[in-house]
Amino acid sequence: MSVSARIPPNEQSLAEPCEDKRQQLGQFFTPPQIADLMATFFEGGWRDLNLLDAGAGSGSLTAAVVKRLCASDGKPRQISVTAYEVDGALMEPLRSTMRHCEEECDRAGIRFRATVQNEDFIAAAVPLANDDLFAGPAPRFNAAIVNPPYRKIRGDSNTRLLLRSAGIETTNLYTGFLALIARLLDDGGEIAAITPRSFCNGPYFERFRADFLRTMSLRRLHVFDSRSAAFRKDNVLQENVVVHAVKGAKPPRTVLVSSSGGASASEVISREMRYRDVVSPKDPHQFIHFAQNSGHDKARASMGMLTSSLPLLGLNVSTGRVVDFRAKGHLRMRPDHDTAPLIYPCHFNGGFVHWPKEQTRKPNAIVSDERTRSLLIPSEIYVLVKRFTAKEERRRIVACIYDPIQVSGSLVAFENHLNYFHSNGHGLSMSLAKGLAAFLNSTIVDSYFRQFNGHTQVNAADLRSLSYPPRAKLESLAGKIKDPGMPQADLDALVEPEIF
Repeated sequence: MSVSARIPPNEQSLAEPCEDKRQQLGQFFTPPQIADLMATFFEGGWRDLNLLDAGAGSGSLTAAVVKRLCASDGKPRQISVTAYEVDGALMEPLRSTMRHCEEECDRAGIRFRATVQNEDFIAAAVPLANDDLFAGPAPRFNAAIVNPPYRKIRGDSNTRLLLRSAGIETTNLYTGFLALIARLLDDGGEIAAITPRSFCNGPYFERFRADFLRTMSLRRLHVFDSRSAAFRKDNVLQENVVVHAVKGAKPPRTVLVSSSGGASASEVISREMRYRDVVSPKDPHQFIHFAQNSGHDKARASMGMLTSSLPLLGLNVSTGRVVDFRAKGHLRMRPDHDTAPLIYPCHFNGGFVHWPKEQTRKPNAIVSDERTRSLLIPSEIYVLVKRFTAKEERRRIVACIYDPIQVSGSLVAFENHLNYFHSNGHGLSMSLAKGLAAFLNSTIVDSYFRQFNGHTQVNAADLRSLSYPPRAKLESLAGKIKDPGMPQADLDALVEPEIF
């Protein structure tokens, strides 16, 4: 019987728990083609393989590694697997997969041993990582393969406290798993992990990036061209990445960056990037960049030429203050004498905000009184950027100008799905606003932004991290912009020679 990542048909109902339970556990099962791809990432050469599979599910990742090693020329002498899975319903499918692995290894002349632990990996691993006297001797691993659960961790949860006791500060289960696995690997140990790309940028994962990159050196990064292809059945909107890294090793000169469609038999396209271009030594936040083609290289080089920043421009960027479900009692569908304009992404119309919008389910106004004063700002010129973009939008960053001449009222409110550029709480000049909006809407900025941002959200922190042109260049560009909502090719033809 050959090892397979599939679950036997009579166990299918056990291997696929109900949707509510899967969301509670953060489960996303690894498709067979992804497991097979991940198994090829290991550099190998083991005489004795001690493999950790944390959050093993039905064992598809271990099965893929075993299948590859049994068919290789340089077979190991022994494979020892330690698999953790918290979901009791998956115990029998997981043990069945381990039996198939043992049979395959017997035929290949490889000794095989598996230990299956029906327990929470974090609760079990923290005492081991801390060398807790009562936890017994910590097992050491020279390889780990993992598709960790993806779920936010509450700040007051036991999981958060456990991780903190191990010196790990993170907000999501998947990065907690990776940080613990790194602590359990021997020097030279390898990890192959498929996770969301969200850890590659932003403030929420900055401590994790610093911790992981201090311990592990990246060797390969693989991304999927389609946002949903890797986990098509699970409606996952985040882009996913497979990370291969080695513990304790000096960072290599280059990192292999590859991509594929994610579906079975998809072509894999690979290229080498300098390590310093993946993680810049000049970046204090250690964003991880993926340049998949020459267009990305051009964007990175162009953005690297810019020397200004928002503080140097005298600008700030903030997130809209109105969280509509919290302010529900103050929202109005139509403006009135006691209201101020409320701007949503639906009010974007080309280069400028168009308000009010008659046919929309979103409110157009918010009551303006003492109860809502903290939600309102002076009605002046601002550059707005959508925090969330639809999958069909051609750009990740979508900027628009709020012009008070086109919107009546002395105060305005921006909904929480918008970021807004301002100058210490006040507006910009129209020339600066036009230049800034054109710059943000350019293809070069979009291409660069996609190299480190792998989800639909554009945070204010991401916009702060960008380099910007000097004010004089932005204002000079504005003089050439007649219509901020012009076609993309026309906009790029003006932006690129003026800014870059």
